[in-house]
This record gives sequence, structure tokens and C-alpha cells, in this order.
Amino acid sequence: MVEIVFSDSAGGSLKSAQHYGEGKYYGGAFGVIISHSDGSKPTKTEIKTVQREFEEKERRAWEKAVPLGGDSSDVFSFNLAWSVGSIADSSVGLERLAVLERLFSICPEDVGKPAELYQSAIKNLDAIRNRAENGETLRMWYSNQPDEICGLYWLMNLLESWKQPSIKIVIVKLPEWEVEKATTIRYNGWGEVEPGKWHSCLDMQKAVPEALLHAIASHWAELQKENAPLRAVINGRLQSVPENFYDDFILREIALEKNEFHEANLIGRILGKYQLGIGDGWLALRIEEMIRAGKLGIVSSAPEGRPSYRRILKKKK
Repeated sequence: MVEIVFSDSAGGSLKSAQHYGEGKYYGGAFGVIISHSDGSKPTKTEIKTVQREFEEKERRAWEKAVPLGGDSSDVFSFNLAWSVGSIADSSVGLERLAVLERLFSICPEDVGKPAELYQSAIKNLDAIRNRAENGETLRMWYSNQPDEICGLYWLMNLLESWKQPSIKIVIVKLPEWEVEKATTIRYNGWGEVEPGKWHSCLDMQKAVPEALLHAIASHWAELQKENAPLRAVINGRLQSVPENFYDDFILREIALEKNEFHEANLIGRILGKYQLGIGDGWLALRIEEMIRAGKLGIVSSAPEGRPSYRRILKKKK
């Protein structure tokens, strides 16, 4: 079975899921973060209590888990951000590399490495094509998170262009909600799913008949013709949207800030509050555009070696 995901974090979790729960639980190294609203430091007793609780939770999850099976060499990740930028190129071309470089332009040079993502995608495409031609099934894990569903549609369009009528494809869509001990958990994408929970989602696996493959591929072809700056899921349908699609969320939160504010805190709050399923890169680029338009000013730059949005901004009248 060839496993396909559309983010590196999902790929890492899936690889862990393949053998998660095998054998005896031995524990491992982990860290905890504890904060008090009054700013006081946690006591050693508090830290040990939280560590014990976390360790017990991990042990129960391990013992309850069913390994997904397979090998890490079966997992292929396409971390290509297809919800952003030009999609005129059906395969992985230089236009896609340019989009990745733009998104990672906010980061230090040693973070992200878009060229590596680009080269990895080309290599992965060759590998899955060879394995599909040899009769292996392709299983794609996706959600309504913009990059994941765009990745699915892009790859379906590409698979149809390969003209292999015998190709076998199954898809697994991430449920939006999960209830665990009276607590409702909402996932934005497969990268947020714990390794012990992947196997339980296999019940939602569906085979892709030729008619569905064609319908998805045709819809992506329509989006390619429109070639909008962004794509998003609206009322359950993947659609082209304008470049300023997320700007209202940014402006809404800026209005709540003091005259001077930390850009990183603003971006973090937007991502956490609205669960838009997009990354910090696009929000940072839109804020940069607001600075160029004279809506915001820069008070201090980011420290050396940190993302550009680690700076202080101010509102302009």
C-alpha cells in the first residue's frame, strides 16, 4: 500500500502510526509547558504531577492503539501548498517552486528549504507512478484543510493524465470532529492526528471509481483555468478565492490590538481563534502588504535568525 499525505507533519505522524502500539510501552523523552495567569512559576510538584499525567496518557494510548502497518518507505508527502499561487502547471514545475520560495521568504534561510520540498515532490511522483504501474494501491489521506484538499485534487488530476485505467486509488477523509470523554476535538489536518488514532480512521476509507477520479480531475482543471491567487473550501466545495480572502480576519484582530503590538502574537491568535487551516506564511505576507499600503508601520525589526514577523508593528491612522 502506497500512503500519500499532503504535509510533512502528517507524513511524520503516519510513519509513527505504522508501528505505534507494537510491543511493550517503554516511555520516552517529552516536555511539558505550564503557565499561570498571574505569571508565577510552576512548582516542582506541579511539574512532576503534569509529567506523570502525561506519561499515563501516553501509556494508555500506546496500549489501546492498533498499528497501521506498513513501512516508512511506503509514505510519500507532497508539502506543496497548492491552495496558494498559480496552479497553471499540472505537474511540479518551477512556478510551484516560486510559490514555495515566496511563502518561506518570511523565514531564516535554514528554515523551510523550499528547494528540498520541490525536489522531494518530483522524486516522490516518480516513485508512486512506478508503484502504481506495478499494481500497488494508492491511499490518500486528506481533509478540508486548503492545502490537503488541493493536494488531493491536484494529484487526482495528474493521475488521470497518466492514462492508467487499472490504477487503484482509495481515499480517507479526516473527520472534522471527534468526541473523547465529553471533550470535543476538532482537527485542522492530518498533521494534528496522534499516531495511535490513524488506524481507527480506516473505517472511512473509500475506493475511488473512475467516474469520481474524472469528476475531481475535471474540477481541478476548472480551477486551473481560473488560476486565482488562492483556493478555499466554501460550503463544502473547493473554490477559487481572491488574494484578500483572509484579510478581514487579520483586520478584525488588529482592531483589538493596542497601538503597538507584536506581529507574531497577532498571527498566532488568528490561527488559533479562526482555525482557517492556512499557515503563518500567507498571513505574514498579507500583513507585509498592509505595511506597504501604509496601513501599518514597523516599530522594530525581528531579531536576527528569526522569522520576519517576530517584530513590533503599530497602527497608522
